[in-house]
Amino acid sequence: MSAVAFRAARAADELLIDAEADSTPAPRPTPAGNLGRRVLLGASVVLIAFNLRPVFASLSVVLPEIIAATGLSATAASVLTTLPIACLGVFAPLAPGLGRRFGTERTLLACMVLILLGTLLRGTGSIPLLFVASAIAGSGIAVSNVLLSGLVKRDFAKQAALMMGLYTMAVCGGAASAAGLTVPLEHALGGGWTYALAMWAVPALLVTLIWAPQALPLKPVASESGFTVRGLWRDRLAWQVTFFMGLQSALAYTVMGWLAPILRERGLGGETAGYVVSLAVMTQVVTCLVVPAVAVRLRNQRGLAVVLAVVTVAAMLAMLFAPLGGVWLWAVLLGIAQGGTFALALTFMVLRSPDSHVTAHLSGMAQGVGYVVAACGPLVAGLLHGWTGNFRASSWLFIGLGIALVMAGLGAGRKMHVGAVTVPRR
Repeated sequence: MSAVAFRAARAADELLIDAEADSTPAPRPTPAGNLGRRVLLGASVVLIAFNLRPVFASLSVVLPEIIAATGLSATAASVLTTLPIACLGVFAPLAPGLGRRFGTERTLLACMVLILLGTLLRGTGSIPLLFVASAIAGSGIAVSNVLLSGLVKRDFAKQAALMMGLYTMAVCGGAASAAGLTVPLEHALGGGWTYALAMWAVPALLVTLIWAPQALPLKPVASESGFTVRGLWRDRLAWQVTFFMGLQSALAYTVMGWLAPILRERGLGGETAGYVVSLAVMTQVVTCLVVPAVAVRLRNQRGLAVVLAVVTVAAMLAMLFAPLGGVWLWAVLLGIAQGGTFALALTFMVLRSPDSHVTAHLSGMAQGVGYVVAACGPLVAGLLHGWTGNFRASSWLFIGLGIALVMAGLGAGRKMHVGAVTVPRR
């Protein structure tokens, strides 16, 4: 990690400490164990995070081959790219209850089994199984998204920002690897798109084998919280934070699902298109680490939200219309902007909350509703391509999402807290 990224992580650590200073009651981490166990736990968190995005990125780069080989319709292709994203919104609200009932570690193990099974089944070549497998993997990813953040906050409270930085890097690394290596794997294995998709079950299997001995001996811990949050779902600011999360995710998953086909339609080869997507995703790491530290030093975050949203849409339009000679520059700008909007969405959940209980509930609301909103982006992009025969009509989708993102950012970026309150359970 660079010196700039490390300083950003330290600054974000201070933010997390400040945000929890008035929590009721203060979070209590579980016993840490010896250094070796902590290192293994931290490494396992990072490895699990690596497996949370290949399901999305690997499919997009071979989608033209899938359509050609199976005769999949444009509508079905749109649903296929959208299905795992929709699962993020549907299953994320179940995560806290599952974690309390079965234990965070055991639930994460079950999630890894689902991701492994879903990824492996995508390599059968069966179209019905391709849809079922995407839903299976998406459900595991949805629950893991929520529980991993809580595990970091519980067991790495003093290194939360550093661990979340590594977590973000691993998520981006998994997506970038899948985008950049799936087509080369397809050529190297000689088995077509089925083998290339199934190969992403290998890292999932390795992580499952590493995590199982750590998770199985642990029993569920009774919830320590005797408090609940009221008024969140009626709060306007909470909805603005939620829509900022959802709209930036809609643009991000449209890029992950359709950028490679867009570039291939414009004339780039499959491998080159995958490398462009990979570069855009990996560039997000820098701004994911730096933006939170910048955001907390601003009087408000409205200007930052607007700039990042405008650059995101401009870079996406350039991918559609600008000469392909500048595609690498546009990929870097797109990664910088989308990494920034994602980091800012997460930062809003902390800055707009008066205590850690509200933060947790706001995070659940933003992810549950936000990912349902996000699913609309790649779905509509695919449908527009099916209706018009090309991706140029998607420019209006990008502009519309960008305008809505600016409006949500102007509201979510105000220096104020949501009107929800934490009260004791009765």
